[in-house]
Amino acid sequence: MRSFRPQTRPRALVIASLIAGALVVGAISLLLGSNLISPIDVFRGLFAPVTDTDAIVWGSRVPRTVLGLFVGFCLGIAGAVMQGQTRNPLADPGIFGVSAGASLAVVIGVYVFGTSSILSTLWLALAGAIVASVVVFSVAALGRGLASPVPLAIAGSAVSALLVAFTSLLVLSDETTLAAYRIWVVGSLSGRSLDGLAAAAVFAAAGLALAFLNIRSLNNLALGTELAHGLGENLIRARLVGLGAITLLTASAVAITGPIGFVGLTAPHIARSLVGGNHSWLLPASGLIGASVLLGCDVVGRLIGGNAEVPVGVVLAVLGGIVFVAIVRRGKVAAL
Repeated sequence: MRSFRPQTRPRALVIASLIAGALVVGAISLLLGSNLISPIDVFRGLFAPVTDTDAIVWGSRVPRTVLGLFVGFCLGIAGAVMQGQTRNPLADPGIFGVSAGASLAVVIGVYVFGTSSILSTLWLALAGAIVASVVVFSVAALGRGLASPVPLAIAGSAVSALLVAFTSLLVLSDETTLAAYRIWVVGSLSGRSLDGLAAAAVFAAAGLALAFLNIRSLNNLALGTELAHGLGENLIRARLVGLGAITLLTASAVAITGPIGFVGLTAPHIARSLVGGNHSWLLPASGLIGASVLLGCDVVGRLIGGNAEVPVGVVLAVLGGIVFVAIVRRGKVAAL
């Protein structure tokens, strides 16, 4: 993908500003919530927790802040890799069946084994997401091959539709499964703990490593498949590494919060307008923007919902749609 406006600012300064912005949003997340707590009490609770108010800080706001930054960062980078791999500005990490696979695995766990703990749900979601991506990759490899992104996109859409159908069949046939699925599928940071973060972070670290190993390939693919091949790019290896990065990053995020849309779609567009199309800068910028956007929307959901908080997935569906329409209307969707 090409950069769609000249870069007039130092990219390092942009990245530094995005880091500062993420830290500011993190601080706001600690200070604001449905429970009114003064900044002094929040600060005291962070370093000397002894009261019920302090328990709110460490039991709710700290986990939500950490998980929000983590999940947003993963989805932002996964979206940038996905759009770079497919050269499609409308591509989203969920197109490879990752979210659908995670959803089906969680539903099977509840329907068959009666699982309910956060940690078991996390492992099921991770396993389902990875298996779904392997299936998508295998189906695409049996078709027209992996030199073109088209077989992967088609296989991903087909497999996602099939997995969604199986998921609907299970949840509609059992009320207990439907109740558990409704809580998980909406996408939320509420009620999540840091218990599963270590496991998810291992997968995310592997995905992050693959994403940065894929940078040279992504920059070559932006020139077109034929030209990338002429430059000596191994297209199959590039697709495999990119798919691995998308799968691991998205699976880590989805396993913690449930499916969350629009972050992976919009963050790369905003990042591209700030740092250009070079993926050495685009990937970290997309991750930082994704972290700030997701956590910021979570804070909005806490404030507008009162005691009945609005899940971050719902806030993102509303605000993300509006922002993306604005981006399109202003002509800021990258050219292919």
